[in-house]
Amino acid sequence: MEEPLKTPKKEIIPIKKKSLAMRFFMKYIVNKYTMTILGFIVWMIFYDNNSYLVINELNGAINKYEQERAYYKSEYEKNDSLYRKLMFIKSEKERFARENYFMKKPDEQIFILVADSTNVSKNK
Repeated sequence: MEEPLKTPKKEIIPIKKKSLAMRFFMKYIVNKYTMTILGFIVWMIFYDNNSYLVINELNGAINKYEQERAYYKSEYEKNDSLYRKLMFIKSEKERFARENYFMKKPDEQIFILVADSTNVSKNK
């Protein structure tokens, strides 16, 4: 007599219940609404014309221009005060002309001393 063919026993793999963290992840994080919101946030930060990166770059440019504006305003005030001194105070006008344009009075001589660069030793 022939023995009937024995079918191999199937191993029964117990189905593990999902952990609490996995259930939370699947229920709330992989939700279609959450994924849509995350996609929207990523789009707004990186790809939109008004993205965070563009806004940050523009704010940097604004800060640079405000610093330049403050510098030029201080230069303007300094030059304006010099202009007012030169226009209204005769002694200041004379001093400025003597220092910058080497002007002199008719009865005086001016000696301009220039250091010869070939004879000057450099300290290293």
